[in-house]
Amino acid sequence: MIRLTDKEFTDIVTYIKGNYGINLTNKRQLIESRMQSVLISKGFNSFTEYFDLVKQNKSDEITAMLNKLTTNHTYFCREPAHFEFLKNTILPLQERTNTRRDIRIWSAGCSSGEEAYTAIMTMMDYFGLKRTSWDYRILATDISLKAMEAAKNGLYGVESLKDIPKIWEQKYFVNQGENLFELKEEVRSQVLFKRMNLMEPFSFRQPFDLIFCRNVMIYFDQPTKNALINKFYDVLKPGGYLFIGHSETVQRDTSKFLYVEPSIYQKGSI
Repeated sequence: MIRLTDKEFTDIVTYIKGNYGINLTNKRQLIESRMQSVLISKGFNSFTEYFDLVKQNKSDEITAMLNKLTTNHTYFCREPAHFEFLKNTILPLQERTNTRRDIRIWSAGCSSGEEAYTAIMTMMDYFGLKRTSWDYRILATDISLKAMEAAKNGLYGVESLKDIPKIWEQKYFVNQGENLFELKEEVRSQVLFKRMNLMEPFSFRQPFDLIFCRNVMIYFDQPTKNALINKFYDVLKPGGYLFIGHSETVQRDTSKFLYVEPSIYQKGSI
């Protein structure tokens, strides 16, 4: 087994925290165990050799490393209360007040796309025959190109569909056999995928009505979470919503967000 020295551990933790916000301070054993197969497959004898490669070839190697060190487990309709809130609160309000008939949604840390696609199917179902008169495409971003490529392909195992309504499986998926289901193009075409590091400055031309950032901040320390939450606040429309993971919270004394219900927060109206 290739051991991780104190210096190597410090270098890796400092680099990843500084560039990507992910806090691995208490993850020494995880780094050492999960990266073994990568080092061996590339013929390295130390973490220093591998980490030199990571720093030279950021886009590919750092993505592979972060994929190994973080968990991307997700599925359709995960944390369903958010999609119920979208259907029962946000969309009726948009119908009453949004004369432009455009809804801007960002899925931040989208992983393999199930979150964004669930939101699209929720809106397609809600608007029904009226949906062609609305623009509700979603921006979905992640640091992992591999995850987004899987999302663009729209091919999912049966386990990912375990919580969706049966009618959705019939309307929006094509059974490809061998427990694989392909999401129809009419759904996939509504999501724009883009690689993005949440630690970098945001440069959006228009603000959002809703931001999903669920189960992403569990890897960040509190100051990093606070800074990111305030960045989300700044790119939301007045009255817009932030959905976070059910195990996550927004500290009220460091943010202007208004608490709505567990894991749902709102930017105050002007």
